[in-house]
Amino acid sequence: MAKVKSVKEVKDEPLEKQLWKSADKLRKNIDAAEYKHVVLGLIFLKYISDSFEELFAKLQSGEGEYEGADTEDRDEYKSENVFFVPPEARWSFLLAKAKHPTIGTTIDAAMDAIESEKFVAEHQGRINDISIYGQESNQTTWRLAKMNLVIRGIDSSQVKWNNEGSFLNDMHKDLKADFIIANPPFNDSDWSGELLRNDGRWQYGTPPAGNANYAWLQHFIYHLSPTGKAGVVLSKGALTSKSSGEGDIRKNLIADGNLIECIVNLPAKLFLNTQIPAGLWFMNRARGLPSPIGGRRAGGEGGHPRKDEILFIDARNLGHLINRRTRELSHDDIQKIAKTYHAWRTGEGEYQDIKGFCASTPLDRVKELDTVLTPGRYVGLPDEEDDFDFAERFDALKAEFAAQLEEENTLNQAIRENLEKIIV
Repeated sequence: MAKVKSVKEVKDEPLEKQLWKSADKLRKNIDAAEYKHVVLGLIFLKYISDSFEELFAKLQSGEGEYEGADTEDRDEYKSENVFFVPPEARWSFLLAKAKHPTIGTTIDAAMDAIESEKFVAEHQGRINDISIYGQESNQTTWRLAKMNLVIRGIDSSQVKWNNEGSFLNDMHKDLKADFIIANPPFNDSDWSGELLRNDGRWQYGTPPAGNANYAWLQHFIYHLSPTGKAGVVLSKGALTSKSSGEGDIRKNLIADGNLIECIVNLPAKLFLNTQIPAGLWFMNRARGLPSPIGGRRAGGEGGHPRKDEILFIDARNLGHLINRRTRELSHDDIQKIAKTYHAWRTGEGEYQDIKGFCASTPLDRVKELDTVLTPGRYVGLPDEEDDFDFAERFDALKAEFAAQLEEENTLNQAIRENLEKIIV
């Protein structure tokens, strides 16, 4: 007789194990690449339904400030910044239908009822502290971004799906943003650069057609307001590359634009989808503004307190491995980086260089080193450790492998010839 697990035993199982069991059940009917669409959709549905039903219970009780409230009045939920879930999409309704053979159709109808457009229509005119703009060529990523914003009650109407890409069809041509956060594709060679040689966004130099790193940087800079700031994740190679004019663009960003404020070297194995080493670029248009009379003041409008310096932070030794292939930054690690940066930039709190971790470096010193931006060179780590060139190392390993293969082939040939002699 099969043993049936108790509810407590199931709840005690790790979330990863429960999700794997769910995926395993789907395996017969759904391609593995499609699991996330089903599972994430259900998680989203459960999340907004839980928030809704919590407020629903308060309205239904009619106590205190909720006296006389109507549980089906959408304005009651809107005032609390809670998504109104129609009856056919509520988790309790779906749970009651879970064993029915038509559950798939029921869930589809539920998702249609809460469609990331109806939400926007319901929130027209609501005043937010922030406005989010964005564009994404991958439709799955775009849907996840919209879902993420909805969960946080943020209007996502200006986050556009753009299958032509930001370079060829910039859907926010006139946007000048106060803050830009971006994680573009690393070393993208298929960005249609040959079609954009004279584009107006290349204020600091035309990026090479074979690598979009410096196209992305200039695209973001182009969209910054006069005091705007940007934080961008790029492959580490962009910090040192001199190929096809990239070194000249980097020099112009530093010498002419004075835009680069801080560079953070990240630990290896931090990203699930790539093993390429990466770094953070923080850029600030306000650095070009004149400093206030009477001394230094915190960054932002009216000048920048360290406009002639760049902060370098080497965070390669931070974080901890959560498995053989993945490293994770702890909350304390992130706070260490953030507090160092803010103390340096604003003057609020004491900043000091820490050997092996951070250094505030004059622009003249950076120019002396040919505008190489690897933090280890400035914070005091050995050059050979810091200046690791992925492409160069790959070529060296390939050559070494070819030599070993040739040696092995020669040895095999000699063995065959000797065997033939023995047989004869």
